[in-house]
Amino acid sequence: MASKLLMVVVTVLDLIAFGLAVAAEQRRSTAVIRKDAEDEYNMCVYDSDISTGYGLGAFFLLLASQILIMVASRCFCCGKALNPTGSRACAVLLFIFCWITFIIAEACLLAGSVRNGYHTKYRTIFSENPPSCETVRKGVFAAGAAFVFITGIVSQFYYASYSKARGAFQPYGGEANVGMGAYK
Repeated sequence: MASKLLMVVVTVLDLIAFGLAVAAEQRRSTAVIRKDAEDEYNMCVYDSDISTGYGLGAFFLLLASQILIMVASRCFCCGKALNPTGSRACAVLLFIFCWITFIIAEACLLAGSVRNGYHTKYRTIFSENPPSCETVRKGVFAAGAAFVFITGIVSQFYYASYSKARGAFQPYGGEANVGMGAYK
């Protein structure tokens, strides 16, 4: 049977990571072009950089959630073999899908955080072209949030399926011995 405490902890971590990813999308940095005090050059001025912290917070919470699930299930490859049931086949598919969605979510969160934290120091001197004030594209953190949500659901189903396959009924006691009756 699956550990209810583990499932609650993982659910809380995933929900907080989802909330932080959504907050990071809402608070992305924006930039405006300003002139310096002597009107000699243009430069980019960025507003708050809080979404980098939100994105990294979501990144590490999702990582902790994935580590907890994989340690509890022995990463599906260590420990004794699972019983050949439908739950084992389902656990294998969910394990693969869980890792795919996890990697995509982590990539979106990390790329968004890095890109949001990078502020160009580019400025133009006596030029008519304005500087390129690069910011993170809209939707990067939102994609990360969506994949955090999907990863959370899939990892819960994976762990439940794995636990069911691990504790499934084994015919004949699961042992290869001969049952003996009492001698009278």
